[in-house]
Amino acid sequence: MAKYDIVIVGSGLGGLCCGYILSKEGFNVCILEKNRQLGGSLQIFSRDKALFDTGIHYIGGLDEGQNLNRYFQYFGLMDKLKLKRMDMDAFDVITFEGDPKQYHHAQGYDNFVNVLALQFPGERENIQRYADRVREICDYFPLYRLREDNKDLLTSSSFLETDTKQYIESITTNPKLRSVLAGSNPLYAGIPNRTPLYVHALVVNTYIESSWKCIDGGAQISKHLSQSIKGMGGTILNYSDAKKFHFNGSNIESVELADGSRVEAKHFISNADLSRTLEMVEGNQVRPAYRSRINGLENTISAFIVNIVFKKESFPYLNYNCYHFATDDVWCGTTYTQETWPDGLAIFTAPNSRTGQYADSMTVMCYMHYDETKQWAGTRSTIPNQIEFRGEGYEAFKQEKSEKMIDLLEKRFPGIRSSIQSYTSSSPLTYRDYIGSRDGTLYGIQKDYRDPLKTFITPKTKIPNLLLTGQNLNLHGVLGVTVSSVVTCAELVGQKDLIRKISAASS
Repeated sequence: MAKYDIVIVGSGLGGLCCGYILSKEGFNVCILEKNRQLGGSLQIFSRDKALFDTGIHYIGGLDEGQNLNRYFQYFGLMDKLKLKRMDMDAFDVITFEGDPKQYHHAQGYDNFVNVLALQFPGERENIQRYADRVREICDYFPLYRLREDNKDLLTSSSFLETDTKQYIESITTNPKLRSVLAGSNPLYAGIPNRTPLYVHALVVNTYIESSWKCIDGGAQISKHLSQSIKGMGGTILNYSDAKKFHFNGSNIESVELADGSRVEAKHFISNADLSRTLEMVEGNQVRPAYRSRINGLENTISAFIVNIVFKKESFPYLNYNCYHFATDDVWCGTTYTQETWPDGLAIFTAPNSRTGQYADSMTVMCYMHYDETKQWAGTRSTIPNQIEFRGEGYEAFKQEKSEKMIDLLEKRFPGIRSSIQSYTSSSPLTYRDYIGSRDGTLYGIQKDYRDPLKTFITPKTKIPNLLLTGQNLNLHGVLGVTVSSVVTCAELVGQKDLIRKISAASS
């Protein structure tokens, strides 16, 4: 039976970052991944020779001296990644059905304010006030600025109990500006009168600082991290589906895989979905109250995605993302009805090594509740990177939904249908099976400003040698998960020393 210092369940970004940190600190690390491809939401796939990202459509904060750049310097990534900077004056473009104008989110805070102020004359002061508040909130989260965490967020920060929609409405009476400022809320599955302001601020800040796309996809991040981990003596096992923890007293002794084999370790870190992690703990090792609390947490909504392959040189490459809404209400997506769906689209074109004037592909995302696919919940895609087939009813469902989304896409880009060579689609079930997220959740636990403490999950568990990592700890997204990995590893190596080493790598 193999034995390690640390076993990490799941090779998503959080698991890989933990593996890198702890391997660098001298631990004998083993990462277990159930799929062939590593990386969770960093995975890529191809259709008709076009590459698609599973989840990483753009990254923020990678300019010199910025937060994610400094972390990625430590992880040895900045000199290896192939990146394309997005349009400085419009990395995100917000549009509305019936309104011919395009509203721009620009990179750099001064530029962000200036560009929006040109589009909303008389609102400069309000836009500046919004920008200042976003930066102020981010300063309350020291690890996002690579400072030692010495603030008591839970008692001193009013923004934890501030609703995003209500705040945005408080700074301007202009209804269109309100919608534009909140227009990228599909990045965090925003819910009106629920999503805390700090979630909005931490997400949009990193992209306003600087916005980038990964050339040839985000899998290069997992590729370089995994190579570094192996180079430092770590072990990564794919096709290794962790099923059950075995205990010796109160500590975990080993994890059992689907094939019946076991892997022993002194410490375990789970990068898996929280509910999935608890399923691996049988008996009374976890109190029923804690188990009930975790299983009772509501997850963010899932999505339906159409992945389009274009005919050669038929559609321009867009060096920005587009968030297009059927109405001016940018908050309605999570409460859609069958009659109103799709009421909004998030639209991404991806650069590759050949990208010039034209795009090879486009990814189009729209919210979808898991319950819409519940009748096929008992089916499972078992062949990674292969087109899923759950029966004719499911395929008809996907085709119907895809055509409706393309109808709305055609309204945003008239004539785009004639540029489509082929398309495939994925549903909440795809997220559930390939990413391993319960109910196909996009971003993990749904945060709620009315009860912020309920959704604060710490890396420590009641099991002495089990830690958690991933998007449910701090925040989702590349920066959020990277910070979460540092929080987790700090439990083993000490936060002050770890932050000092990360800072030194970028100085």
